[in-house]
Amino acid sequence: QVELVESGGGLVQAGGSLRLSCAAYGILSSYHMGWFRQAPGKERVFVAGITWSGGGTYYADSVQGRFTISRDNAKNTVYLQMNSLKPEDTAVYYCAAIEREKYYGLRDPHEYAYWGRGTQVTVSS
Repeated sequence: QVELVESGGGLVQAGGSLRLSCAAYGILSSYHMGWFRQAPGKERVFVAGITWSGGGTYYADSVQGRFTISRDNAKNTVYLQMNSLKPEDTAVYYCAAIEREKYYGLRDPHEYAYWGRGTQVTVSS
């Protein structure tokens, strides 16, 4: 089992940057990780995913080229670097984990067994 705690959200102007962190209380290298976001009144959607070793990364089309997911297993932390932010990136961002034996592509939120409580990102125009 793993507990996840997100941080780094906040208010930023369009074109700015933020770096989100997800601290894992558990053995992070045992899990594939993902970032998802949920805007008010909308479903939770995939943003980025990373395999347990960091060897594979995946992105939603809407963030490709602007966001970068990375991980430091020694620090039990996963990051989401967000650049060139747009107002439509405004949402609560969640990190999620799934055991490394259970790889199904990392894009479906139903794949994940563990979730953090989220961190708010607001991008003003």
